[in-house]
Amino acid sequence: MEQGVFKKLLKEKGLKVTGQRLLVLEIMAARPGEHLTAEEIFDLAREKLPEIGLATIYRALQVLVELRVIDKLSFDDGSARYELGGELGSERHHHHHAICLGCRAVFSLEEDLLDPLEETLRDRLGFTVTDHEVKLYGYCRACEKTRGKKSAAEGPDEKLSDVEKTKKTAKAGTRRIKKRELEESD
Repeated sequence: MEQGVFKKLLKEKGLKVTGQRLLVLEIMAARPGEHLTAEEIFDLAREKLPEIGLATIYRALQVLVELRVIDKLSFDDGSARYELGGELGSERHHHHHAICLGCRAVFSLEEDLLDPLEETLRDRLGFTVTDHEVKLYGYCRACEKTRGKKSAAEGPDEKLSDVEKTKKTAKAGTRRIKKRELEESD
């Protein structure tokens, strides 16, 4: 996106057009699909504007989130992340993420399988969904392959949950006790 679009948007929102806000938007527009932290945005901003402070980045992000120019996301990794969305991408209403529990990679999913649910809510309850967020947790292809190799190398008992292992151990212990009882009765 070009700077003119950003300037127009900021003015429409009643915001002062500052170099710092424009820089934050430019950085995010240059990295579509990335989910940047404030610190990552700060590092990138310092390449163009060395005197910019981290607090300035946080203030710019807060204002842009409040005005729905950008979206603030949490992937449960302890960091808030940001991406263009909201007013800059009304088509991004249907935006979901798949998060790998192994390598922590985040995959953006543009398809929306919730349209039928939203239509049902509208038809039955008169409820209009204006936005939603779906986070799916699992393992990416590479991590799933690694997990499969570890499981095969560890043997069948390593694939069992702790509860299953406890049950198996208890059964084995019960068999040993019964065998001992039989031997003692002979």
